[in-house]
Amino acid sequence: MEKIDKGIQAIAIIKDSKLFTHLNACVHCGLCAESCLYYRAYKEAKYIPARKVDMVASVYRRYHTFLGKRFPWLTNARKLNEECIDELIDMLYGSCTMCGRCNAHCSIGVDIEYVVRAGRMMLAYMGYVPGSLQSTVDAALNTGNNMAIPTDEFVDTLEWLEEDLQMEVEDDEANIPLDKKNCNILYTLNPREPKFFPLSISAMAKVFYAAGESYTISSQMYDVTNYGYFSSHEEEATVIGQKLHDEMLSLNAGTCVLAECGHGSRAFRWETPNYLEKQFPFKVLTSVELIAQYIRLGKIKTDPSLITERVTLHDPCNLARSGGVINEQRYILENTVSDFVEMMPNGADNFCCGGGGGQMAMGEYNDRRIRIGSIKAEQIKNTGASIVVTPCHNCVDQLMQINATYKLNVQIKTLAEIIADALVFDVKHEEVINKETN
Repeated sequence: MEKIDKGIQAIAIIKDSKLFTHLNACVHCGLCAESCLYYRAYKEAKYIPARKVDMVASVYRRYHTFLGKRFPWLTNARKLNEECIDELIDMLYGSCTMCGRCNAHCSIGVDIEYVVRAGRMMLAYMGYVPGSLQSTVDAALNTGNNMAIPTDEFVDTLEWLEEDLQMEVEDDEANIPLDKKNCNILYTLNPREPKFFPLSISAMAKVFYAAGESYTISSQMYDVTNYGYFSSHEEEATVIGQKLHDEMLSLNAGTCVLAECGHGSRAFRWETPNYLEKQFPFKVLTSVELIAQYIRLGKIKTDPSLITERVTLHDPCNLARSGGVINEQRYILENTVSDFVEMMPNGADNFCCGGGGGQMAMGEYNDRRIRIGSIKAEQIKNTGASIVVTPCHNCVDQLMQINATYKLNVQIKTLAEIIADALVFDVKHEEVINKETN
């Protein structure tokens, strides 16, 4: 009973009337159904997004409305018992990527994603976050990064990447600075980069080198992700967001640049100020916006003729649909590759890859995740592209599994990686290289 009370209290502490409004606004028109990957893949009514709204609403009414408390059978007010909790876990965690596409297709603007997050919060405060997702949150809380990478291992990785950078650009002064104070930029990473995809770090380091940027990476708090946002345990999400905020102040950096991670960008840039209840005293940009700035200002130069394969773009939901970063990645690709073709639909209406909402961290739902990925696989096939670019490592992981499962035979690359392949150095770098070789 103590667990139930915590859940009931959690959903009651939401401070404004937004939740109550959206819980009572759904008119059950069904337009959200075809917007959802789960419904499109399974064609079962339980996956319709409006059903998830109804589930959360029924619990809310049971404990927070007069009629629901006194006459639950009249208002479809549902008691939080074991059966109800199991169903909520399966539908809110296991059957939703929190992509927000249903919001865009709702006839009256119900924020279905917000309702799902509220329901997840209730479950989180009762201790019902799926174990694999909670372990990812715990790793970030205890070690500073979601993969529990030891600091010495991380530092060693960056040191050999720095050596590779020096050889590639033929400049012994090229570096990947660590814990340097008073830089223009503190650059974050997704822990999957030092663990599994170090070439992504090398690619961005090469871009920074070409731009002559003053930047640093923190050895203590470099993790751009915040899986507390996905679990919806706001106290834990706040702790994770606070750590990056404090590291920005400690290193006195001017701008926090968020690596290619859709939810990480949203969780820190847009949600953490709400968690902390204050504005940031520094600027926040995504690496996508920064790279676009570099190209516009002529700080880096790219040669589209170096990449002749057909390239398509997958828009991460939290970056494009929720974050409004849509044109920048297209501007970059138009200046970086010879043959760029869009998926249909794309941009703010693009389909989720299936890896969002914490799905990549929840092994309990792997089969379901791969099945809903068939929607994205079909989109990719229809483009005829041989390279799929996406500015999000969660999306990279999901797309790689889709690629293998559905035999797409494409390459999956981050935006930084595709830019590094097309990067050409300006005169000042050529002069340095020529001087050293002569």
